[in-house]
Amino acid sequence: MGDRKRLRYGMVGGGIGAFIGAVHRRAIALEETADLVAGCFSSRREKNQETGDFYGIAADRLYASYEEMAKAESAREDGIDFVSIVTPNATHYEVAKAFLEAGIHVACEKPLCFTVEQGEELERIAKEKHLMFAVTYTYTGYAMVKLARELVAAGEIGNIVNINAEYLQDWLIDEIGGGNQTTTKMSVWRTDPAKSGISNCVGDIGTHIEDTVAYITGMHPKKVAAVLDNYGMDLDLNANILVEYENGVHGVYSCSQVCAGHLNGLVIRIFGSEGSLEWVQEDPDYLKVTKKGQPDQIYHRGTGYITGMAAERNHIPSGHPEGLTFAFANIYHGFMADVLECVNGHAPEKAGDYPSVSDGVSGVRFIHAVVNSGKNGSGWTEV
Repeated sequence: MGDRKRLRYGMVGGGIGAFIGAVHRRAIALEETADLVAGCFSSRREKNQETGDFYGIAADRLYASYEEMAKAESAREDGIDFVSIVTPNATHYEVAKAFLEAGIHVACEKPLCFTVEQGEELERIAKEKHLMFAVTYTYTGYAMVKLARELVAAGEIGNIVNINAEYLQDWLIDEIGGGNQTTTKMSVWRTDPAKSGISNCVGDIGTHIEDTVAYITGMHPKKVAAVLDNYGMDLDLNANILVEYENGVHGVYSCSQVCAGHLNGLVIRIFGSEGSLEWVQEDPDYLKVTKKGQPDQIYHRGTGYITGMAAERNHIPSGHPEGLTFAFANIYHGFMADVLECVNGHAPEKAGDYPSVSDGVSGVRFIHAVVNSGKNGSGWTEV
């Protein structure tokens, strides 16, 4: 019998009406190599049943709890190959651990978990059981972010001397002063420490900055000095962070969810001794490259001069904008390719081009260092 060509997957969370669950399902569908066959989509029985019916999930594979799902699917001959975890932050650790212990590969939303110890435990279990584990830091999936990574590695902008990055939103501006803490369904749990953890803004979007910069440059923060603003809420809505990297280079990160007029303003600027790169998430098909003493160059996704991973993960012709779902699909592409190799008995020696559980642990360390710095007079804090 030949190697299997398709995968079976299940989902925890992501009931009908949930934004991020739908994004994950669409992204996986774009790859056309995995079928949704099982799920525990909601803790509410009616919502769980409605979602299962909509996606045609068999009655015996629609589960009331993730514990039941992990146990039952691991025992089936036709059980799921991987699970996609799209629940709120508070349950990531326990759900991921249950499926890892059941021998099932995991893709999980970020942040990975609440504590560094939890993250390190998940990393250890995945390694011991030889399981693939992806953390869906979305923006590493964009083709032009992959090009930026390759240009930095090729020395196109010289040695990195400074990094400036921001991620600005305005969707929680009405929470300032704690006056309206139920603006949206998402804000209810994101600003609740019991559900979101020790951080809202840094945990939600600041970690995207950290991971995207690390993906492009290979540089991780060594220490941080941060100021966090809560504006009367239990968790941060705004943060400004000085960063020192392992090689002594410095940078500045700014993340906020109270900046009027900014919707999803992730901007990454990498400055080198010979030039610079700038990528703007709201205009993601373009990468600005400036060489010292030369005019700006604008690289367009999908054109003939784009090579490497940026070309390989190009879905549609240039001039037809790609976006969030395609970026998620690119992450799942690498993860599912590795899972398929494992299923067919050819486990890869090294994880493919997607954020791993190690990247997830780095994100948790970053969150804790930033929050601790903010609590201690913005002093430099080791990551």
